[in-house]
Amino acid sequence: MTIRVLIADDQMMVREGFSVLLNAMPDIEVAGEAVNGREAVDRVRELAPDVVLMDIRMPELNGIEATREIVAADAAAKVLVLTTFDLDEYVYQALRAGASGFLLKDASARQLADGVRVVASGEALLAPSVTKRLISEFSRLSEAPRLLPAGAQAAYGELTERETEVLVLIAQGLSNAEIAGRLVVAESTIKTHVSRILVKLGLRDRTQAAVFAYEARLVTPG
Repeated sequence: MTIRVLIADDQMMVREGFSVLLNAMPDIEVAGEAVNGREAVDRVRELAPDVVLMDIRMPELNGIEATREIVAADAAAKVLVLTTFDLDEYVYQALRAGASGFLLKDASARQLADGVRVVASGEALLAPSVTKRLISEFSRLSEAPRLLPAGAQAAYGELTERETEVLVLIAQGLSNAEIAGRLVVAESTIKTHVSRILVKLGLRDRTQAAVFAYEARLVTPG
């Protein structure tokens, strides 16, 4: 199955470079490009890509707002944020807006392709440094408004003990395979738990599940 990608970046060289790298992969196809956030939202509606490589700093509509609009429209596309630094102050905001992860602009061709595949499969792409930053930010902004679906908090009590355990491990940045190893169960069992967690909490993907865990204080710094 070919993964269709939309590249949203206001720098032509970045768009062209990523296009060349991704089109060289047998399972990835660049479906289109966008030069700003507004065009990215329109192109997602038009092309229905699987993944959007989204730059943050763009004219007309920045990547954070564009991500928020794409997610609010229930688009199937997963947003992978492009940033220059792993501690970019906007990464945190982008993830809260609904991005499925982030990727550094100086990533290698293999890292770029692997990142697209990870996000397309429904996994979160969060480097340890960003995961720690998220925990720190959620701790500092203890009074920050909840940005997740209103029903998520109410539905938390419906999670089983094992599902809660899996949710915490998701928030710590572990993959399904790593969670399976930690809990000594089959990876398929973890996939089932993750699906049930998302359904019960009314969440879009694993990244929203991680954000929920931070907001619910299931994960704390330390």
